[in-house]
Amino acid sequence: MLESSLLANYPAEPVISPETVAASARATGRVLVVLDDDPTGTQSVSDLPVLTRWEVEDFTWAFGLEINGERPLAVYVLTNSRSLDAGDAAVRNRQVVTAAQQAATAAGLSIGFVSRSDSTLRGHFPLETDAINETLTALDATAAVDAVLMVPAFGDAGRITVGSEHYMRTGHGEVAKVSETEFAKDATFGFSTSYLPDYVQEKTNGRIPADKVLGLDLDDIRSSAGHIAAKLSTTANAQVVCADIVTENDLRSLALGLEAAESAGKKVLYRVGPPFVRARIGQAERAPLTRAEIFTGDQPDGRTRGGLIVVGSHVGVTTRQLQDLTANHRSARIVELDVPTMLDAEDEKSYLATLVEKISRSLTDSDVIVHTSRTLVKTDDADASLEIARRVSAAVVWVVNRIVHSTPPRFVIAKGGITSSDVAAHGLEIRKAIVRGPMLPGIVSLWQSVDGPAKGIPYIVFAGNVGDDQSLTAVTRTLSSTF
Repeated sequence: MLESSLLANYPAEPVISPETVAASARATGRVLVVLDDDPTGTQSVSDLPVLTRWEVEDFTWAFGLEINGERPLAVYVLTNSRSLDAGDAAVRNRQVVTAAQQAATAAGLSIGFVSRSDSTLRGHFPLETDAINETLTALDATAAVDAVLMVPAFGDAGRITVGSEHYMRTGHGEVAKVSETEFAKDATFGFSTSYLPDYVQEKTNGRIPADKVLGLDLDDIRSSAGHIAAKLSTTANAQVVCADIVTENDLRSLALGLEAAESAGKKVLYRVGPPFVRARIGQAERAPLTRAEIFTGDQPDGRTRGGLIVVGSHVGVTTRQLQDLTANHRSARIVELDVPTMLDAEDEKSYLATLVEKISRSLTDSDVIVHTSRTLVKTDDADASLEIARRVSAAVVWVVNRIVHSTPPRFVIAKGGITSSDVAAHGLEIRKAIVRGPMLPGIVSLWQSVDGPAKGIPYIVFAGNVGDDQSLTAVTRTLSSTF
């Protein structure tokens, strides 16, 4: 299906500057707390704090931070809930909300909440938004939300929503329904429809019928802030609202409408893809970081020449990107973590220790590509498949942690949502970091750790489902001293 055909009968997008949205957002003094179900939600933003722990003192640090002379308008919290079962995911969401509210109250701050999830509709919905709303209500009965706004669009990565149908760009001006892509067949979070009202009905097991979902189509989004606010004024009792989005201007138009609705008293909880927060707080789209910006000469001593590229995701685009990187980066050493061997090993740690020794030797003079075997090991049971994924991720983390302590690499790239989350929080022991910006236009985030053994090591969070076949190669080339 041609994207141009989808858009033929809609009005042209408005032109809205990020400064207009930023001025409106900053005037409220409100800070958004983004519960990120894997770390790839940060790829669209820059100069914002990110936490991998959520004690009150962690929020106190983030809320008191100044970057470029201003308090950040959003704080990311890496919950990694997409790797958890439903019960643990709900508990983690409640913990984050409770701690954030306590810290905000002490700081005299007004905060709002964002449930950031996958732009291809995978994740714990409605569990996470339910848990956030229930926790807010328990803390303060007047804080119950009126609307749960669903905005999965991610134009930088080719995901758009038109007529409440969520699409993926497939090339040559064509789009396909996300329900017709490999992502809909996810072993844990699969779905049968990408028509958002029907998706909501499916995921809520009929608790929320499709005809109770409010749609903001492109006619609404491209009209005025007042019109959007008027439509949202009718919402109550956590009504689900889905928004059509194609461009960054659409997101900014929605942001102004939300500001008007919320200023009038509406309480909105956001369930969104990565670029929403950028538009909501009025950040401009940042140009990709350059080598000179990344390596400023203040890296700690003892760094090896080689960087570490860790690939865990099994989606098709990741496998193609890995193939392109290994074909083009001839000087890199390649180490495979064979999942069946690891799962069947009598002494798993002994097997992993041999990989660590090989990687450490190689890093002294070359980049090292560590990847899990490409045949995905899973079962017909969603929870069992998730447990296998967690065990594999734990193995990757164990390897990375020993490397960062023994042979600190020039940089670390982690490919895949669960992989990059676990590598950050446990492999590199990052607790607090600053998101510096993207490595490619609108995608692939670079974190600067402010604590732990990874302090000074550029860490690149690379989602499994973004970029073209050459993207991993391009990012590695920017960072590498041996490519």
